[in-house]
This record gives sequence, structure tokens and C-alpha cells, in this order.
Amino acid sequence: MSRLSPFAVGALLLLLGNLSSSFSDVAVKLLEGGVSAFQYMFIRQLLSVLLLFPLWLRLTPEQQAIGNRGVTLIRSHLVLAGSGFVMVALTWLPLATANALFYAAPLLMLPLSAWLLKEKPERQKVQATLVGFCGVLVVLRPDQFHWAAVAALGCAFTLALYNVLVKKLPEQQPVVSTLFWTGVLSLPLAGILAVLFWQPITSMELLLIAASALFTLGYHGCGVAAYRRAKTCQLGLIEYSGLIFVTLLGIVGFDEKPDLLTTMGIILIVLPMLPLPKQRRTKRPIEDTAQ
Repeated sequence: MSRLSPFAVGALLLLLGNLSSSFSDVAVKLLEGGVSAFQYMFIRQLLSVLLLFPLWLRLTPEQQAIGNRGVTLIRSHLVLAGSGFVMVALTWLPLATANALFYAAPLLMLPLSAWLLKEKPERQKVQATLVGFCGVLVVLRPDQFHWAAVAALGCAFTLALYNVLVKKLPEQQPVVSTLFWTGVLSLPLAGILAVLFWQPITSMELLLIAASALFTLGYHGCGVAAYRRAKTCQLGLIEYSGLIFVTLLGIVGFDEKPDLLTTMGIILIVLPMLPLPKQRRTKRPIEDTAQ
């Protein structure tokens, strides 16, 4: 893997992370709205912290440090809000439809990275992203708009901002430390909301939330590692790979066969990603050598 460019390593990590995220969505879908969104958010974040704590203890004191406290606090509550939006969207929408709207996130990452990180995306990436945006509109279908789509778009915004803000964290901070503090700082608000909206929970529901927490940690861990290796505007389109994974899982696990318009929208969303590997072979960009 050391022979690969930073972009290639970042892309592979993000592909793995998106597969993990797809399994998390399946676990949430299987909950079928049996627990409140606030209850789900708290339990998932608590389990994430407990899973990470032994790994965090093995770090040196310098590595255990929180780093940029303000940015970490913002990212922790973005995760909290995003997980709530995900649960609402997946409860009411098919996997493919919900995820097609989640994948508006890379579209938002281009203007956000230009604004917050002063990155200048290439014209080809801007044009490709506009094609993806057309695909999102096709899937959204304003004439058949469902209120849960608002939650899916809310998730897209929180995910885009969460990923862009990775660049504001110390580069030497380990992924485990980043994820641990993100979870810890989200617990106070999540705990208060969970108590207010608590309801009985079964062991199967608890197991599904635990699976969601584990797979989501896999996604966020891969995401942090990926976005530290390549520019945000480079990896944005690779995020669309998860849409392929989740569509296949929806067909196999839930018999959710996308209709013609949804399929066309998904193709428009994924299509801009396809030329990227070829472009990397014919042109070596400056940013690959800057990391």
C-alpha cells in the first residue's frame, strides 16, 4: 500500500468505509422505528465510546489529547444530528432512495471545502458533481416528495460538514483519539434527549444498535484516515460508491427493487466517479506529492 499515491490510499479507505456504512444502514432499517431517534442516538454513541475506550487507553498522553476542542465539539454534534436524521430517513424510505439523498453530501463538500479550507476544485470535478446533483433531483422527485426526504438531506449536510472539518484537526492525532472524543462530547446532549424520550427496548433492538455503532465507527475511522491523505474535493465523488453497496443490499435483503427513475438517478450520481481512476494514470497532480 506504500507504493500507492495518497489519493489511491484515500480512495480505498473510503470504499471500505462506505461498505461498512451500508451495513450500518441495514441494521437501522431492521429496527423499523421500534425505538425513538433520541434513544438510538444515545445508545449508539455510548456503545461507540465503550468500544473505543480500551484502544484510547493504549495511546500515549500526547495522542490521547483532545486536539482542537472547538472543532471536535462541533463534529460530535454533527454526528449526533446525522444519526437521528439517518434513522428517520431509513425508517420511512427505501434504502436506495434514502442513500441517494444522503449522497448529496459530496455535492455540498465542494462549496464547503472552498469556503472553509480555501481549496480550489478542478473544473472537471465541478462539472461531474453537477451531473451527480441532477441524479439526486431525479431520485428526489419533487412531485412525489416525502417528508422523510428532509431528514435524508439533513444527514447529507451534517456528513459533508463533518468530513470537511477533518482538515481542522491536528494531523498527528490518531483516528482512535478523534473518534473517542467525538463520541464523548456528544453524550451529554444525547443522554438528556434519550431520558426525555425513553421507551422499552428489546435485546434484539439493542443488538442492532450495537451493530450500527460498530459499522458506523468503521465508516468514520476510514473517513478520517482517507480525508487526511487527499484533498476533500478529490474524494468527494468516491463517496458515491456506497450507493452501489446499499442498493444491492436493499435488493437482496429487503426486496427493494429501484424503479426506472430511481435507477436513472443512481446512474447519474455514480457515473461521474467512473473516469477518476483513468485520469489518475494519465496525469499526476501536484497535490499527490504534497502530502
